[in-house]
Amino acid sequence: MKHRVLKVNPSDNVLVALTDLNKGDIIHYGGEEYVLSEDVKAKHKFLTEDLSQGDEVIMYGVLVGKVQEDLKKGSLLTTANLKHAALGFETSAERKTTWNIPDVSRWAGKTFKGYHRADGSVGTANYWLVVPMVFCENRNLDVLKESLIEPLGYGRKNDYQSQADKLIAMYRTGAKPSDILEAEVFVEKQSDKSNRVFPNVDGIKFLKHDGGCGGIRQDAETLCGLLAGYITHPNVAGATVLSLGCQNAQVSILQKEIAKRDANFSKPLYILEQQQIGTEADLISEALKQTMAGLAEANQNKREDAPLSKITIGLECGGSDGFSGISANPAIGYTSDLLIALGGSVILAEFPELCGVEQNLSDRCVSVSEAERFSNLMRTYERRAEEAGSGFDMNPSPGNIKDGLITDAIKSAGAAKKGGTSPVVEVLDYPEKVTKPGLNLLCTPGNDVESTTAEVGSGANVVLFTTGLGTPTGNPIVPVVKLSSNTTLFNKMSDIIDINTGTIIEGEETIEEAGARILDYVIAVAGGEIEVSAVRHGQDDFIPWKRGVSL
Repeated sequence: MKHRVLKVNPSDNVLVALTDLNKGDIIHYGGEEYVLSEDVKAKHKFLTEDLSQGDEVIMYGVLVGKVQEDLKKGSLLTTANLKHAALGFETSAERKTTWNIPDVSRWAGKTFKGYHRADGSVGTANYWLVVPMVFCENRNLDVLKESLIEPLGYGRKNDYQSQADKLIAMYRTGAKPSDILEAEVFVEKQSDKSNRVFPNVDGIKFLKHDGGCGGIRQDAETLCGLLAGYITHPNVAGATVLSLGCQNAQVSILQKEIAKRDANFSKPLYILEQQQIGTEADLISEALKQTMAGLAEANQNKREDAPLSKITIGLECGGSDGFSGISANPAIGYTSDLLIALGGSVILAEFPELCGVEQNLSDRCVSVSEAERFSNLMRTYERRAEEAGSGFDMNPSPGNIKDGLITDAIKSAGAAKKGGTSPVVEVLDYPEKVTKPGLNLLCTPGNDVESTTAEVGSGANVVLFTTGLGTPTGNPIVPVVKLSSNTTLFNKMSDIIDINTGTIIEGEETIEEAGARILDYVIAVAGGEIEVSAVRHGQDDFIPWKRGVSL
């Protein structure tokens, strides 16, 4: 049944509009009557009680802001009358790790077809990497990409060049600008995987970046850790590494980070140093030969049955709206609980978007030491943001604000729903690797691509990415499943959205039903049965997090 408004938590003093409401509308909810003092667009909030200047606004059961003026019951909350506020948090000796473990009998004995690696991990895909140690090697990366992608059958699916050719032909034959604007030129080129030289290899991915030198040494070391996370990732069969030779991000650091993640690393790894080899021609020739040999070896891998406990889900949101925290995020939160109950692993990141719910997450840590680490990482991160002239309270983007997320605490409380209700088994700093089944907290920025890049580097082999406004974000080696918080977005941007959770807003489905549906989808994606939109479009976003300054 379609409702007009929703109270997210019984203790909240706001209602969320599920549809556009008009000034003067009389809203009945929970036995109370509310007269709206102005228009309230869908996803925005209005007060359920009179508040005086400085009074607290509660949503999701937590403090999300304080009003800046006296407001009447039924008043719309805006950036002008509400400012960010969040409760403080402390590390308590009491652990609150009990949770209602969901019934997972439906998935008992269920498996997925994955790529088994020597270290015991299982990949949901099978890629070859080409990795630069420093931005100086990016041109060589481009040369290799141009030389390999099309000939090996990994070209893009949409032939936009043919569209441009048609428009050029129209212009040359005298077409007017109006004719060009009205022309039907879209051509969809179907993917033909039978043309691939190596059918068991999903692709060659090039991790182009602008780091490796020029910054502080810690940034170079962290980059090596991230690259090691990708090279040792279960979705990767092997890698070609290009090094200039003199950069801060030395190959020896990379090798150390690889050993830290996999002491018995045995994947094919080819390392070429340009300053030792000499000419570009010699470097590229050698890289081509070694990469082709590696691809031939990678092609021997085949999918085999694996337990669901081998799935590690990264949780991400971007382009969030006022519905994200009440549909898509809690839905994948339930998916997280289901996977954890099945022995799998989950990563909740984006620390700036946990502002205001720190106490809940701290209390859910399985040990005081983990809670203290979470506290230290959060406080250090916020202090550095403030020293740079910003702060967590400045996290919501213009798009977030326009769609109802007007304080960081509102955004954060909804974003944290992605993590479900299970205990936090470990707190990790970027770019550490997930080693324990259960819910893991990973310190990353709220930036979509930086955070997704980090989650994959820490071991996520599937990413669930919720959005209310729409974003095409993907990853070079891991399928990023895009979920819309509302049906309007799902219909409008169907080419980049995989799953719709607007059904929850419309009363057609419960959070639990949606969460179970999402898990079934994840299993199919993990087994290679479904190709998600980000993979189909070749959306290979990769941005390492640079925490230091440039020197």
